[in-house]
Amino acid sequence: MTRAELARLLDHSVLKPEATLADVRSGIDVVREWRVGCYCVQPCHVRMSAGALADTDAVVASVVGFPHGAHRADVKASEAALAIDDGAREIDMVINVGALRDGDAALVAADIEAVVLACGEVPVKVILEASALDDVQKRLACRIAREAGAAFVKTSTGFHASGGATVADVRLMRAEVGPALGVKASGGIRSLADALAMIDAGANRIGTSASAAILGAIP
Repeated sequence: MTRAELARLLDHSVLKPEATLADVRSGIDVVREWRVGCYCVQPCHVRMSAGALADTDAVVASVVGFPHGAHRADVKASEAALAIDDGAREIDMVINVGALRDGDAALVAADIEAVVLACGEVPVKVILEASALDDVQKRLACRIAREAGAAFVKTSTGFHASGGATVADVRLMRAEVGPALGVKASGGIRSLADALAMIDAGANRIGTSASAAILGAIP
């Protein structure tokens, strides 16, 4: 895989709650310099980021219900619609993790469907927070996301105490959704070896705050 090919698979992320405007602008510079495919930011930074990257091929993504997933479905839908109005061209939403753990598949489905409906043609990536789930719950979440019209399933927010992306989770998710949906690995991916391992396991998008280090490691 060439550097340019890998760069198109990266979602460079600046999502820490303490991130300043200077941090967000620094992320914009990374996306520009390395020609990264997507820049993922908090909702309050979407408009500025989209404007700053309007003359590039990069798209801006916004997170929704982030990082806990416990917002009401109508709040998530509204948050997604506002982000799209501000220039987001992808939405990364967190599922209602507690409802999934309760086995309330109908609530989880309705939550995702509300966001998918609000997004129209804008792709929705559904964050499972896999480290908080067992394998049965992960498989169920993948099926619900697929049936609700999501474009991707995604491993993690990167903010859960129990961990981020793992090769095993990516492999499980790819097996469950098949070739029709994307799989985004995110959370703790900081090296070229990490990124390539996730891709080998079935990921076709990588969320990371270490894009420059990853791409800079390719000769």
